[in-house]
Amino acid sequence: MKILILEDEIPAYKKLISYLDDFFMDNSYNHDWSRSINDGKEFLSNENYDFILSDIQLLDGISFDLFDEIPTNCPIIFCSAHDNYLLKAFDTNGIAYILKPYTKSDFSKAIRKYQSLFKNGKYNELNKKTIHSLKSALHSEGTSFKKRFVIKKSNGIQLLNVSDISLIEASGDFCIATDNSGKRHTISLNLGTIFKQLNPNKFFKINRSEIINIDTIENIESHFKNRLLITYSGGKDKVMTSSSTTSDFRKWLEQ
Repeated sequence: MKILILEDEIPAYKKLISYLDDFFMDNSYNHDWSRSINDGKEFLSNENYDFILSDIQLLDGISFDLFDEIPTNCPIIFCSAHDNYLLKAFDTNGIAYILKPYTKSDFSKAIRKYQSLFKNGKYNELNKKTIHSLKSALHSEGTSFKKRFVIKKSNGIQLLNVSDISLIEASGDFCIATDNSGKRHTISLNLGTIFKQLNPNKFFKINRSEIINIDTIENIESHFKNRLLITYSGGKDKVMTSSSTTSDFRKWLEQ
């Protein structure tokens, strides 16, 4: 059995492998792993898979964009932190969907569903209409992207609206959010977790440790090694894209 795993977070990938090993105790499977749409295209263009385990938000976009560009005729089990709107949509199409943080029981149930529905090897292609509906649901105003963070201060609790955030920086197991007035706030979540909760039309991960809000960008300058320097509201220093994200960042700006 050949499986493709689309998952950008390393701990989540290791969890999937652990659950697969426990489920297929006879080692009757092998797999490919991609953290990005780019690498996923290579795998789907050159390999055939029995099924796909896919997160929705990958390093360089959403997995629906990948399936839109390269239609697949194998079943997909989505493993995501997104809300029940998508869960309902997938249920109506017979595609398994497990909501993070999922348990081993949730995972096993999804695999058994795959075995039951596709035991004869007859797969129905996930059609363009279904993909378009799911992408629309994900990007619609009704999608429950994070609207505010609860910030603990010495004098109590403060609410920080996501729309007021200019930049989010990784700081160990926590993050520092700079608002558009230049104030800095500690958020008790890691960067990967925060990024998955934000609207991808508004926020972009410009490098491994920083996320920028498009509405707070004031100026962009070219820099060496295919990088860009960004001036943003409330920021004392400029931030920089990595050479690997610059191309996607330029495309994101023009959406």
